[in-house]
Amino acid sequence: MSEFRGARGGGYSPPVPKPESALIDLAVDRSSPVPLYYQLAQQLEGAIEHGRLAPGSLLGNEIELAGRLGLSRPTVRQAIQSLVDKGLLVRRRGVGTQVVHSQVKRPLELSSLYDDLQAAGQSPATHVRRNEVQAASAEVAAALGIAEGSEVVLLERLRSTYGEPMAYMCNYLPTDLLDLDTAKLEATGLYRLLRAAGITLHSAQQAIGARSATPEEGELLAEAPGAALLTMRRTTYDDKGRAVEYGSHIYRASRYAFEFQLLVRP
Repeated sequence: MSEFRGARGGGYSPPVPKPESALIDLAVDRSSPVPLYYQLAQQLEGAIEHGRLAPGSLLGNEIELAGRLGLSRPTVRQAIQSLVDKGLLVRRRGVGTQVVHSQVKRPLELSSLYDDLQAAGQSPATHVRRNEVQAASAEVAAALGIAEGSEVVLLERLRSTYGEPMAYMCNYLPTDLLDLDTAKLEATGLYRLLRAAGITLHSAQQAIGARSATPEEGELLAEAPGAALLTMRRTTYDDKGRAVEYGSHIYRASRYAFEFQLLVRP
């Protein structure tokens, strides 16, 4: 295993703060059929995803990293460029190659964004924009299996990691399900509160799509109008077959991805 440390920048008085350099272990297997640049890129991506390379960390320069791993400079450059193309790294003049953020890869299973972010070591933060009772629209009523105009609880939340917005979430729940305290919603995830109230989540129907951000959505998510967004609509059922939650969420495509496992039918 090899270590690398990015160079620290210095300056005259008053000192100019520089991003913290990174120190992680890396290794490549020359006997593997997997290209060396891809092995390096995968290890760097894994370190970013699991928080070993935090946002703001420096990778050092290509020559140093190539020397420590015994790789050619073009191989290292190709590995780094693949992560630059994914938006995980950025090259800054006078600073070097720097970690921007990790992209959350969410498995398609019945889990909450809060739990997925915590599992990825990303310390989620939530701002509740609305927590109120309103009349159910036709879409919400159909999803929850109630009459149009019935009262439902509307939750609007903005979820962030590392101080950057990740997702804007609207959720609708029956009013008699549980007491949804705003302070608790900002401290933990909705699914955790449902489970704590004795509700057993059993299954869900979910649809995933994509579209461009409106100006308002771009402002909320720190993206330009027209930026790519992932969309998700989900109706969640408990172990009694009752619809307990309907969610309509949007995610920054630059920070978020859904992962699928595909099987061949026998």
